[in-house]
Amino acid sequence: MTALFLAPVYLLFCLYLWRRLRRWLKLFPWGRWPGVQAVAAVLFVCLNLSILPASFLEPSALQRLLKGFNSFWLGVLLYTALVAAGTELFWALRGRYAKRHGRAPLSDRHRILAGALCLLLIAALSVGGSLNARNIQTTDYTLTVDKSAGARKELKIVLVADLHLGYSVGMAQMGQMVEKINRENPDLVVIAGDIFDNAYAALEDPAGLAAILGSIQSKYGVYACYGNHDVEEKLLAGFSFPTDGEKASDPRMDAFLEAANIHLLRDEGVLIDGSFYLLGRADYERPGRGIERRKTPAELTRGLDHSKPILVLDHEPRELQALADAGVDVDLCGHTHDGQLFPGNLLIGLFWENPCGYLQKDGMHNIVTSGVGVFGPNMRLGTRSELCRITVNFQG
Repeated sequence: MTALFLAPVYLLFCLYLWRRLRRWLKLFPWGRWPGVQAVAAVLFVCLNLSILPASFLEPSALQRLLKGFNSFWLGVLLYTALVAAGTELFWALRGRYAKRHGRAPLSDRHRILAGALCLLLIAALSVGGSLNARNIQTTDYTLTVDKSAGARKELKIVLVADLHLGYSVGMAQMGQMVEKINRENPDLVVIAGDIFDNAYAALEDPAGLAAILGSIQSKYGVYACYGNHDVEEKLLAGFSFPTDGEKASDPRMDAFLEAANIHLLRDEGVLIDGSFYLLGRADYERPGRGIERRKTPAELTRGLDHSKPILVLDHEPRELQALADAGVDVDLCGHTHDGQLFPGNLLIGLFWENPCGYLQKDGMHNIVTSGVGVFGPNMRLGTRSELCRITVNFQG
């Protein structure tokens, strides 16, 4: 239903772009040639309608190539829309100024230059954003928890989230991520949801990916919770569209994590080394198979020894006050991508108490990572792909 609503909007926007592009081409002598116009029209249609064959093809190398391109092209179109809006505003203001002061309209030469600058800006934003999305960086945090963890005085954690394994994120990025994780020699590695990007069939090489993730080295192992994208849903240009039926992980996703030696926590916890608790929450939006209602923070921590440190893994940074009231010491999250794309990074704070980074809530430490992978457009602009290196000091 959503796709049917968006389709005419998309087509109208493409028609607007074609009219603008055709008008710009006609500023060149050769741009008026019928052959040039025809070639430009065919290329434009193929680029913007490549989403259709990708949606109907069976899983294959060609489908993977087209879907990966669609995710990138969607980002190109988003920045084309922003640049086009800025250009329209400029021409409107320039026309009003010229009329008021009796200035001559811009020459064809100036219009050619303006169009070329717009194309260069769109290309720079798109290529730069795509390269930035593949560069995983490390963010450091140091926390102090006023509890005893037995003989342990320090815990080194690596937090990652939002891998979004699928058409945009595959073995190359996971290899880079695992290499960086192992370089930290962590005590514990946690994955705060959205391991998959809605479609198990989108995995580049499930066995190869499981082997890469299975090579993560840490003293206490790798633990994960599921997020809102760890379910089977249709993908269109990188975006998921809800379908009828139960919103649950594909059983192959569960088997994949088991093969990768990743311990999935579904509204449950473990006592690690007899020193601290790690609790993994079911996702707020899609709690998953067999869980109709996820436990409240108070229910999740009930019966625990609250003299020991309590760490929580939750995909979305919600219910922070309730978690703090329930005695949680550290809450580790993802989901927001820090807005992923400018200007989203400027707006994300309107929706989340802690959109990204560190927040202290009545003695509880909350960390939200911007994530490793991408959702929708295969780009990052104004944000970064990251893993978080967290040192927890115990002073009990």
